[in-house]
Amino acid sequence: MELLFTIVLMITSGLMILLVLLHKGRGGGLSDMFGGGVSSSLGGSSVAERNLDRLTVGIGVIWFACVIALGLLLAY
Repeated sequence: MELLFTIVLMITSGLMILLVLLHKGRGGGLSDMFGGGVSSSLGGSSVAERNLDRLTVGIGVIWFACVIALGLLLAY
């Protein structure tokens, strides 16, 4: 069971990194330093942004649940 949670945690960690990097920069942060301030016609749809937000939150919840489950499994 521990191995299963570890594998799911690794997969969701990689997905979280990818999904966070796909988000559009909101200005003033590190995203502007690396060219995030340049407006692009790609991904301009608000539906795509909302779906990306929902997917990121869903993967985040799965990631958090795996961290809690692994902590409980290793504690007992």
